[in-house]
Amino acid sequence: MPAAALDPHRPGSPVVPFGPFGPFGPFGPFGPFGPFGPFNLDDDCAYRAWREWKLRHRARSVADLLVDLADPRHLSAAERQRLMERIARHGAALYRSPHTGEDPALPLALGAQLGLERLDANWLADEDGLSRIAVAAPPQAQRGEFIPYTDRAIGWHTDGYYHPEARCILGMVLHCVRPAAVGGETSLLDHALVYIALRDRSPELVRSLMHPQAMTIPAREDDAGIARAAQSGPVFSVVDAGAGDAHLHMRYTARTRSIEWRDDALTREAVSAMAAMMACGLEGGLRLTLAPGMGLVGHNVLHARSAFADDPRAPRLLYRARYLDRARPGAEAGAGAAHEPAPRAVPLDAELAWPIG
Repeated sequence: MPAAALDPHRPGSPVVPFGPFGPFGPFGPFGPFGPFGPFNLDDDCAYRAWREWKLRHRARSVADLLVDLADPRHLSAAERQRLMERIARHGAALYRSPHTGEDPALPLALGAQLGLERLDANWLADEDGLSRIAVAAPPQAQRGEFIPYTDRAIGWHTDGYYHPEARCILGMVLHCVRPAAVGGETSLLDHALVYIALRDRSPELVRSLMHPQAMTIPAREDDAGIARAAQSGPVFSVVDAGAGDAHLHMRYTARTRSIEWRDDALTREAVSAMAAMMACGLEGGLRLTLAPGMGLVGHNVLHARSAFADDPRAPRLLYRARYLDRARPGAEAGAGAAHEPAPRAVPLDAELAWPIG
């Protein structure tokens, strides 16, 4: 079901254990917005228990996230379990496979077996909903106006930070077909570790970043007028992906141009602290170069890219799929690409319904 920011005053589903108002639902006593939730800034006890678990399981090396897959299009139950374990602990998993050719069906089939179905049909994606991340060249030169389609470095960000709040990018697959000749390293960081570092410094810094006007991306204009309206929203929020799956979400970009931060002292301190933490390197952050057949799958964690230089005979190519779903434990394993339903591409102006748990 589509994601939406939680609203405790909105009518929900019947009270069942994992429904919105059940004991383990988002508004129940043990949910994230309940009196004992780890993201309740006034509940230090629940936060400390969650914090201890996250820090105990944070990644120490790339190997902690890596899973070898015989065929990502046809996961075995054991392969799927290993992926989901890493996603649960670190927010994402890395995979390595012998399938190194151009196969756009591969990331879609992999995502579908992990419960990722509703593709974000951004206007730069192709008809199948995938974005082919490569340096733009004619006849796609217009893509070169956007930094993913250049050879420049991309700072820390989560995908879709310019989307409206009701259209959170919750899941993603990034699959490498060809690396760059030089550079193009990928950096990864579980955003929960940034939340922990900030909250340990001061819960009020986190509170400032949960304000609905904390970060605004100004409108983007083109020759026809406003191509994308200005979008304001929090950096940290708790969103519901359906079936009681309430979780911490981060909306962030390290860009310094075309961004407006809420003009108050706490927000300025929080933004400065975040930038310093990520620049110095939080424990749990990773850096690697994706090789052919490798990829990233999981939640919309913080990531960055270094600048690179291409071999013109074999330019860098990655497939990117972004989803309005999160990877979920209940998705069927082993079905394979031929038996998976085609992922649904959701247009940008789609109406998103309220999730009812």
